[in-house]
Amino acid sequence: MMKRVFAAFIAFAALGSLKAQDSTKAGKKLIDLSNRANDHLMIQYGVAGWSSVPDSAKPGGFSRFFNFYFMLDRPFKNSPNFSLGFGAGIGSDNIFFKDKYVNLKATGPTLPFADVSNSSSNRYKKFKLTTIYLDVPVEIRYAANPETGKGLKGAIGLKLGLLLKAYTKGKNAISSSGAILYSGSYIMKESDKHFINSTRLAVTGRLGLGHVSLVGSYSITSFLKSGAGPEIRPYNIGIAISGL
Repeated sequence: MMKRVFAAFIAFAALGSLKAQDSTKAGKKLIDLSNRANDHLMIQYGVAGWSSVPDSAKPGGFSRFFNFYFMLDRPFKNSPNFSLGFGAGIGSDNIFFKDKYVNLKATGPTLPFADVSNSSSNRYKKFKLTTIYLDVPVEIRYAANPETGKGLKGAIGLKLGLLLKAYTKGKNAISSSGAILYSGSYIMKESDKHFINSTRLAVTGRLGLGHVSLVGSYSITSFLKSGAGPEIRPYNIGIAISGL
């Protein structure tokens, strides 16, 4: 998916660059960027997943991510269709599991992904692992119509994240027979991040029209620390809304 996004962006960007050169040669008016839409606010939502993960640690259910960033935008002087975007914000992944218990409080060297589907112990009907990062995204942007911000837009870049918090949340405890435990909605929450890499680096890409685009990212760094478990590569695919 990411490779297709990058290939499409490069092709459209090259086409846009050729058109810009033709406009200059034809003596058309200079592009006025005084009222340019700079996409200072970026909101992203969609599907989160783990690649290169063994069955013993494979997520289940609808895992999702939510990111919001505040960005600055600096157009290139000689190529106003292109700009450099950079900023900061919060990125969060919610990875759901079915019949698994992820024990962040474990004292051993590796993070346990315990299969509780046939366990005689109690388990949770809903269980997720949430990670929250302070992200610093940087991207090269392309806009087919930089004066209005309408039309084709795309970007490729990187984002560096600093892990702020990691926790698991279990909801609705059930017994080994499937009976609901406790009278009301029961929630268990455990927080610890010593198994998880304190930083992440991911490649990013966007392609869309106007304020709405498809967005994707793929982590270059492993989710877990070396020796703490399988080499997991998180990815995101979803929708981005940009504006201001």
